[in-house]
Amino acid sequence: MITIGIDIGSNTSKGIILRDGKIVAETIFHTAFKETDRGKLVLQKLFKLSSLKKKDINYIVATGYGRVNVPFADKTVTEITCHAKGMYHLLPKIRTIIDIGGQDCKIIILDNDGIVLDFNMNDRCSAGTGKFFEVTAHALGLKLHDLSALYCRSKAPCSINSTCTVFAETEIISLLSEKYKRKDIVAGLIQTMAKRIVNSAKGLKIKPYIAFTGGVAKNEAMRTALEKELGQKFAEFDFDPQLVGALGAALLAAKALK
Repeated sequence: MITIGIDIGSNTSKGIILRDGKIVAETIFHTAFKETDRGKLVLQKLFKLSSLKKKDINYIVATGYGRVNVPFADKTVTEITCHAKGMYHLLPKIRTIIDIGGQDCKIIILDNDGIVLDFNMNDRCSAGTGKFFEVTAHALGLKLHDLSALYCRSKAPCSINSTCTVFAETEIISLLSEKYKRKDIVAGLIQTMAKRIVNSAKGLKIKPYIAFTGGVAKNEAMRTALEKELGQKFAEFDFDPQLVGALGAALLAAKALK
């Protein structure tokens, strides 16, 4: 049994092929959201990596923002369900998932069987998302990979008032003109975003163990800041955090066949 999970996000496209539950191939790459053939590109990359063809595939599930633009998928499923399925498969002890992608933030609560009990999703504001860090890094004249190192070096984080991406960029320019150090501005931004994300989950019953997924999970500074706000460490798992949704989609494809 061979299944494929395709996750079309705002900034990246991801895909995984499973053969009898084992990963045969995986891919992740940046693409423009306006690109209408992103699902087809994922499929082409997966086939190249695995030497498989369309006729070999038994079932395809698509998820993510662009899931409706994957016409060849047998089924589309929300990213909430796919992240829950993928993460529970990797770590059955997980009860809370914080997923931060290119333009949204999701907090998902699972029961003991990996079923979604509750969730909070912010897709109306890019604060704390990958897009937020891209914009603010650019305003600071930095690369994304510079943020974590600067955060760790700061001893006096700036007080940041704006959580809106546009206003935060303006505030950064103002702080730079007042001669504040870049490392302190970065630390202030990350701390503010971590507090905002954790506060957005106040209505949910966050339970350990907690997993951090999505592209922003690769930002060590954001990971550290969130752990500080949560008062506990994230669970460790040996898997690319950006591929959890695609994995869940491929697993749900296998379930649909059964």
